[in-house]
Amino acid sequence: MNSTAAIVLSAEIVSQIEAEGVTAYPNECCGILVGTDGASGRMVERIIPMKNTFDDAEQYHRFTIDPLALARADEDAAAKGKLVVGFYHSHPDHPAQPSEYDRTHVPPWAFYSHIIVAIEKRKPAAMTCWQMDEATEQFRPQEIVVPK
Repeated sequence: MNSTAAIVLSAEIVSQIEAEGVTAYPNECCGILVGTDGASGRMVERIIPMKNTFDDAEQYHRFTIDPLALARADEDAAAKGKLVVGFYHSHPDHPAQPSEYDRTHVPPWAFYSHIIVAIEKRKPAAMTCWQMDEATEQFRPQEIVVPK
């Protein structure tokens, strides 16, 4: 499989994702990445914060995005000539690595990027991005580029 193109995030979007993770702590935050995907890479132009709809007692280590909210976000993005290019969520007091649960519950579509922000004791610790390899059903890293 070819190497994965980088995902480009502004410093403002990085800060927004980190802030959401801090606000949701000790639970997981989640949301949608909207932008473009082209020869020069994947550009995230905005994020859409989503309510974590997983069972309240399990939100400290699980998240779910309402499928109807996702469908609305996808329609809105398309109407503006944009795409849902992926998703983000936080890992409270855990590394910014996909969990086995993430691997088995993410649709196995290689198109989407999955950003994970680690929040340790209410502070952003690391941010990574991943794409699913459909052949192996394993995540592979995707480089995050934050232009200066």
